[in-house]
Amino acid sequence: MKRTLNVTSFGKEEGMDIRKETEPKEMGKATEGTGSGRDEKIWTEGYDTRDENWYQEDPDPWEQGDGREDGGWGEAEEKKRPCIALRFFRIVLKYLGIIFRPLFKLLGFLFRSLFILCVLALVVCVFIGVYKIYPMYQEYKKEAVELVANSTYETFRLQESSFIYDRQGEVIAKLTKDEDSQYLPYDSIPENAINAFVAIEDRTFWENSGFDLRGIIRVALNYFKTEGEEVHGASTITQQLARNRFLTREVSIERKAKEILIAMELTKKYTKEEIIEFYVNDISYANTFYGLQSAAMGYFGKDASELTLSQTAYLCAIPNSPSYYNPYRHPENALKRRDKILDDMLELGYITEEEHDTAIKEEIVIQKAKYEFRNYETTYAIECAVRYLMKLDGFEFQYGFSSYDDYNAYSEAYDEAYAAAREELYTGGYQIYTSIDPQKQDELQQAVDEGLGFEEHIGDDGIYDLQGAATLVDNRDGKVLAIVGGRSQEADTYNLNRAFQSFRQPGSSIKPLIVYAPALDNGYTPDTPVKNISVDAAKEKGADVENLPGQVLPLRQAVERSLNGVAWYVYHAITPEVGMSYLTKMSFNNIVPDDYYMASSLGGFTYGVTTEEMAGAYSALANKGVYKEPTCLMMLLDNEGNNIYTESPEIQVYGEYAASTMVDILEGVVTRGTASSMGWNSPVKAAGKTGTTNNSKDGWFCGITPYYSLAVWVGYDQPKTLSNLWGSTYPANIWKTAMSEFVEGLEPADFAEPVAQASPSEGIYSQGDGEYLPGRDDSEVLSPGYTVGHYRQDHALADEAQALIDQMGGADAGTKARLQSQAQALIDQIYGVTLKGQMNQALDAAR
Repeated sequence: MKRTLNVTSFGKEEGMDIRKETEPKEMGKATEGTGSGRDEKIWTEGYDTRDENWYQEDPDPWEQGDGREDGGWGEAEEKKRPCIALRFFRIVLKYLGIIFRPLFKLLGFLFRSLFILCVLALVVCVFIGVYKIYPMYQEYKKEAVELVANSTYETFRLQESSFIYDRQGEVIAKLTKDEDSQYLPYDSIPENAINAFVAIEDRTFWENSGFDLRGIIRVALNYFKTEGEEVHGASTITQQLARNRFLTREVSIERKAKEILIAMELTKKYTKEEIIEFYVNDISYANTFYGLQSAAMGYFGKDASELTLSQTAYLCAIPNSPSYYNPYRHPENALKRRDKILDDMLELGYITEEEHDTAIKEEIVIQKAKYEFRNYETTYAIECAVRYLMKLDGFEFQYGFSSYDDYNAYSEAYDEAYAAAREELYTGGYQIYTSIDPQKQDELQQAVDEGLGFEEHIGDDGIYDLQGAATLVDNRDGKVLAIVGGRSQEADTYNLNRAFQSFRQPGSSIKPLIVYAPALDNGYTPDTPVKNISVDAAKEKGADVENLPGQVLPLRQAVERSLNGVAWYVYHAITPEVGMSYLTKMSFNNIVPDDYYMASSLGGFTYGVTTEEMAGAYSALANKGVYKEPTCLMMLLDNEGNNIYTESPEIQVYGEYAASTMVDILEGVVTRGTASSMGWNSPVKAAGKTGTTNNSKDGWFCGITPYYSLAVWVGYDQPKTLSNLWGSTYPANIWKTAMSEFVEGLEPADFAEPVAQASPSEGIYSQGDGEYLPGRDDSEVLSPGYTVGHYRQDHALADEAQALIDQMGGADAGTKARLQSQAQALIDQIYGVTLKGQMNQALDAAR
């Protein structure tokens, strides 16, 4: 028999009060409730579930029961009974709310503040846009409209030739695009070529208005992400055409904006068919091939209409980066991009899967490269002009690298910029006026030919095996007057100009530049005692170079005799970081991290140097330490007749004392040293240095007169031993023969007397105010990651440490230990590895 449960009486009898008895006056009206078929009045209003103790005051009705088997609760009551876990969860939420309420308030405040800041930033951007960017936009827009409005169909077909002139104003060369180039009208362009370019370069080409909005947004985000360092990519076909035809290669957000505006105007004026026609015929396919027809003939020996799908895709891979995808230099790169193009064409439905697979499997065989023969003065003039156009386009030349990754990345960027500038030179209608003196050019060429005439063997390539190179620089202005990149011969299949393209080991001819002149800059004098140590002993691990035995003699005499042991000894004292810094300041191109070691003191470089670089550096010695970058450019006129060339700034590389004293010492090399056998006998004084590499593979003589500097190299293209090759033999004889012609009839001249040393000292450091490397700026980089400031700090610490080491000699054991500890603490702070090693060796010896 079911009985009615009186909630009120049950609560009183069992101690369970569902109503809150402590607040009886706040109880509200009853609501109807049901449970287990019974009708009860259950009080709900005024029930405060926020009371943290409400669940603790109520006994568990399961344990109380009412005598029934189900514990006194019906099925419905069991369902309505609050779950303990749910109660606990509510309490947790309550306390979390109490704990995090201040945080939520703070976050709300921050979000509101951020919103206000964003609004303010937007207002500022709008303000900048109205008052700054919009006028700029109007200017660029006007320029774009005018450029395109003035263009015609012929604008994209006609190319202007450039001309090179010698010192007398005579034309020595005409530069044009490849003679096999033929313009292809739209109907003659293979459909596969058009589809390939659209697939890989600009998928929205047929629909867009000249630009790709998503691509522009991506470029903009990357621009801000890299703080303006990267602003490339996302250029449509029309933008590329705009850049190639109307703009420079400068990488900037301004140029990108102009590119887009011009592309929009081009789209308005020309049809899509005309734009793709202009593009296919205008772009570079590397190796002086411009236009698809020229590339087809040059690489495959066939008309563009006869190309297979695979060959077409291969050619369309090149223009994106002609240097990186150059078929002669990087065929594997071009092949990978060909495959990518074919994949994209398949994806877009331009080709079938069967056509795709067949093209992928097809082997690409390109024709052997054809070289356009040009004489040495012409190739050098092209080099100087191209490098200057690279500079105008914003390319930053770099000399010295912190890692090989940096070096490789720079080389790739250099090649790409060079290819673009070379294309501009060949088609831009420039007039290049050079300093090349035709008479001196002939005299220097004759001296090289006669000096090497004893060896007539010609290799399989039709080129003389034994070769030479020479560069003549005018000391007054640093201009190259003559440059010879090899022996004269009729063969026109090879075009290497060794004077600036072949990097060879310089041997002892490098010593004045990185060892002795820097030492003179840092306190040495011609009479400073130096030791001729054993180089083999110095190379041993842990060798104490400063304390190795050796003949002691004055520095002047050591230079005249070209003693390797002295060069190693002095270079160790001044450190490779200091020595090599002089070369990077003089624009030596191939200085890499592995060159900052002792072997460079004897001419052991990773890649080497050129006669152009050496002639320019020796000219700096003749000019009291002032370096003028060697070039043959005198004027560079654009197609409107404006001279766009300006001289590079002069750089004080060596101090006047160091430079003039070095020249004075090198005079002794010519009169009584290793070069005395050439028998220089002229009222015009000469100074110079011989250089010979191991096993007589390279021979050098670099010499100067008050008028000119001339560097000569002799050797094989593939290094091998040449009997009787020393710097004092074939190179010195060629130098003497040529220089005798150059100074004939000139006024007798002598070098200026060496200037007084600013701060005489007996060691490698200046005294005076105690500053190391006087006259140099703290921020000047001596080697990657190592500045003049580092050098000065290091040597100041070394001096302090050395003073403590000197005191250790007569000290007792306790004092010696204390001094040793203090010295070691100073040495540990030294940044330079070489100097730190020297000081640790000195400390070990004093223990």
